[in-house]
Amino acid sequence: MYHYIFFDLDGTLTDSKEGILNCLRYALEKMGRPVPPTETLLNFIGPPLHDSYMEYCGFTEEEALEGIRLFRERYAPIGKFENAAAPGMPELCARLKERGFVLALASSKPEEMCVPICEKFGFAPSMAAITGSPPVGDWSKADVIRETMRRLGLTEADKPAILMVGDRKFDVLGARECGIDCVGVEFFGYAAPGELAQAGAVAVVRTAEELEAFLLDHGDCR
Repeated sequence: MYHYIFFDLDGTLTDSKEGILNCLRYALEKMGRPVPPTETLLNFIGPPLHDSYMEYCGFTEEEALEGIRLFRERYAPIGKFENAAAPGMPELCARLKERGFVLALASSKPEEMCVPICEKFGFAPSMAAITGSPPVGDWSKADVIRETMRRLGLTEADKPAILMVGDRKFDVLGARECGIDCVGVEFFGYAAPGELAQAGAVAVVRTAEELEAFLLDHGDCR
């Protein structure tokens, strides 16, 4: 039975597509590089930016770091608020906290950006911890999960009670690396068809209501 619920941010708690795509275009144009089509840019939502630049733009290590710097140059003041809460998710998080679940954010996005986003869209009061990557370098999902566990004082013995909730295979695979389960959400369609189930998600849901039903059926409110 799950008691500790870790949430991804982009594509899970919020629909961050507009801000992310605008900042990617800004960074690539600043670097004088061609801007891939939108369907390619959508693949950047979820995994660390560094990895996506390398995979989808063919960047070198140095170019990827510059791409991250330029992305954040626009994202920090503007892009992070070109965003919207996923329908029903702020309310769901509040209800889960009231029922006794312990909620936390576990995002590869820099923590200094996660905090104001969670505050603006109403998630912060529900979170026992808001964990993201350090200012320099994007952590993997497994790194973020381990840090979230550390902040909550959780150990190996607590892992059966921890559930990750995310919208991409990286959430599922990172959770598996840490020895915990993951529920996949298909709120905005950023994952490829079948991606979450194939990665090993214990369930895939499409609305906040479906997620709530799963958690109430499989949760331990204590």
